Amino acid sequence: MVQCSEVYFTSMKITNNDEPLPMKFRRLLVTAGLSKFKLDKKFIAIKTHFGETGNMAYLRPNYAKVVVDLVKEAGGRPFLCDCNTLYPGKRKNALEHLEIAYEHGFSPFSTGCHILIGDGLDGTDEVLVPVEGGVYVKEAKIGRAIMDADMFISLNHFKGHMETGFGGALKNIGMGCGSRAGKMEMHSASSPGVKGDRCISCKKCSRFCGSDAITYEDGTAFINPDICVGCGHCIAACPVDAIFPKFDENNQILDAKIAEYAKAVLSGRRSFHISFVIDVSPLCDCFGANDIPIVPNIGIFVSRDPVALDMACADAVNAQMPTKGSILAERVAEQSTDHDHAAEKGSDHFMTLYPSHDWRAMIDHAVSLGIGNADYELIEV
Repeated sequence: MVQCSEVYFTSMKITNNDEPLPMKFRRLLVTAGLSKFKLDKKFIAIKTHFGETGNMAYLRPNYAKVVVDLVKEAGGRPFLCDCNTLYPGKRKNALEHLEIAYEHGFSPFSTGCHILIGDGLDGTDEVLVPVEGGVYVKEAKIGRAIMDADMFISLNHFKGHMETGFGGALKNIGMGCGSRAGKMEMHSASSPGVKGDRCISCKKCSRFCGSDAITYEDGTAFINPDICVGCGHCIAACPVDAIFPKFDENNQILDAKIAEYAKAVLSGRRSFHISFVIDVSPLCDCFGANDIPIVPNIGIFVSRDPVALDMACADAVNAQMPTKGSILAERVAEQSTDHDHAAEKGSDHFMTLYPSHDWRAMIDHAVSLGIGNADYELIEV
């Protein structure tokens, strides 16, 4: 008999005027068992995404506060966290990362807890964590503050993603908790590149290089791919964003690496996972903009199993009609040969958006690693 994991669900619809959405969310968490943990002053990492400048699809800090309050009531010491990005942008170092978090409303005053950037000031504060059963990753490079926590909670915004089909719990955990070097390992099969027209030959990148791989030719940095170890320090060090990751890993291997990093984060400690299937943009929240949601808002899903959680969220999205005017609706129209085309409802919306990316590769690899189950029982609250 196939083992099923429990996934709890509530819609965004208000069914009682005396119970606004934050209270309904709290009731969902209590029903799913978050309040039963005895945390006794333990450190609790709540991994979320603070949003990118220009993107308005990130989760509101109000939701984080509900989680924080329950953790505190159970005796825990929660903190909200994320790790720095690999690519140049507003979140590539801890100071700017914190600034964007504050701009988007995440602060100790609004959420009830402090915010930590898990891999330190410049994305190099990491812990090497063994990956039991890892095919591509033997030691994952995870942000130190995240690994120092006693319990891990993922607070996820479920949405589309151009490289993995969708971004849910597994991606928020695996990719999101990787240090800069970890993100390099997952995203890239080669060394970083250099935009010669931007390089100012300040030589700062070579001073921070972890393997002496950088030399200069005609006043422009050159990264020797035979020496580079992929630490990503040069990307963080460059003051003019002349050095960039190539994002050239095979998508199926990328999915597997993300699952292996998630395994490293979760192994040996308690965890709890929450996904909001709202504002389901076709692109990741890391983009500086968000498009029309591909389906209507569905609700909130909660589970102790991140694999089952991702499956439940994907099934819920695929059961919806595309939102009129969205990219998904446009793609369906382009691919339809008749008005009864099955992709309109009940088929794979993510494959419609990104035909070359089979999101099930991440699910299947996570199951093989023992992270969780693809089969689930949906319990509506």
